[in-house]
Amino acid sequence: MKQAIGLLALVLAALQLGRLLLGGEAVLALATAAVALMALMIAATFLWLWAVRATPLALGMAFSWLGWGLFAGWGRIAGDPGAPLAVLGFCIVGAVLHFSVIHRSFGWHGASFLWPVALSLAVGVLALALP
Repeated sequence: MKQAIGLLALVLAALQLGRLLLGGEAVLALATAAVALMALMIAATFLWLWAVRATPLALGMAFSWLGWGLFAGWGRIAGDPGAPLAVLGFCIVGAVLHFSVIHRSFGWHGASFLWPVALSLAVGVLALALP
């Protein structure tokens, strides 16, 4: 835990220094591109883990990371509002697969794993309805 907090502090300091030296937009573009590429590499790794049946969460992780990689990279570059919406589908599918695997790990069956998805959508709708 200490290492993760230390790494976060180091990365935040580097981003702040980069913002001071290069400007916020340049650092945002650089960091987003780096995260997009890392996310796509992580997605490929999880896809491989799924293929070798190493863990049941692997396919959900592959979709989640692929969605984020596409959202951060291609979705941002495309400039079309539809592009981020299209690639967010990967993230949503990854989340639903995660809930399904978590549900099964408790020995439960059926579609009750969808309640976190429904709750998330309901909170989103509520947030949009608030002034």
